[in-house]
Amino acid sequence: MLDRITASLPSLAPAEQRVGKLCLSDPRAFAKLPVSELADRAHVSKPTVVRFCRSVGYDGLADFKRKLAGTINEGVPFIHRSVDADDKIGDIMVKVIDNTVAAFLKYRNEASTPAMDRAVNALIEAYTQGRQVPFFGVGNSGIVAQDGQHKFFRLGVNTTAYSDGHMQVMCASVLRPGDCVVVISNSGRTRDLMDACDIARKNGATTIVITASGSPLASAGHIHLNADHPEGFDKYSPMVSRLLHLMIIDILATAVALRIGSNTLQPLLSDMRNNLRSKRYT
Repeated sequence: MLDRITASLPSLAPAEQRVGKLCLSDPRAFAKLPVSELADRAHVSKPTVVRFCRSVGYDGLADFKRKLAGTINEGVPFIHRSVDADDKIGDIMVKVIDNTVAAFLKYRNEASTPAMDRAVNALIEAYTQGRQVPFFGVGNSGIVAQDGQHKFFRLGVNTTAYSDGHMQVMCASVLRPGDCVVVISNSGRTRDLMDACDIARKNGATTIVITASGSPLASAGHIHLNADHPEGFDKYSPMVSRLLHLMIIDILATAVALRIGSNTLQPLLSDMRNNLRSKRYT
């Protein structure tokens, strides 16, 4: 919820921004203070406080304060950072969705366009030369790697996905200049992925890493696509991080598809769709 407020601030009116900044500076106090006190502290009117709450997607001040109180709790360890043990189904739905939306908005506002452009250029170069584009990930990131392989092989890219550390090292060992490997990690501290990334880079392959800023893996690749989020990898089940990684893969696949061009892709995808018709019930 706090990430969502931060992401929404630039689009708010100046008076509403002051209310938002007051909330971010001390969310616990904001959740407890009456509207008159909040208005005085933010130097706005009481209706402005209510308008702020509605502008960021809540029904009013009471709804906003109730959900803010839940957000600033520690959550349930190993399950989700935004929920409480006694939450009803409706509360869980709202909290999980809001937490995900906030992470996406934060990424939209902070993502590095130059880094994404470099990654797309590297992938296009590998595609043009018919070189390898493997995806590496373990655990939940291994599932994202499989999604990457699924997205890119349909574009005619020579791609594979490996979630086993030994296979990653073996694959990295045969990569050469012109190849491009995409390494995905929530923590950015997985030893197998670090080893494979180092080997691929030493062999001259371009390494794209999708991981958290400041992690060892972030500085190990040629191109870092930051996937920063508030979900602690050592405390909570990876949910937002996995969705964020999948979204980054979707952005890469969409950009690469546009660069390849519809004249090349349409016949390929049309044939694939026709060949799949027998697999479906009419």
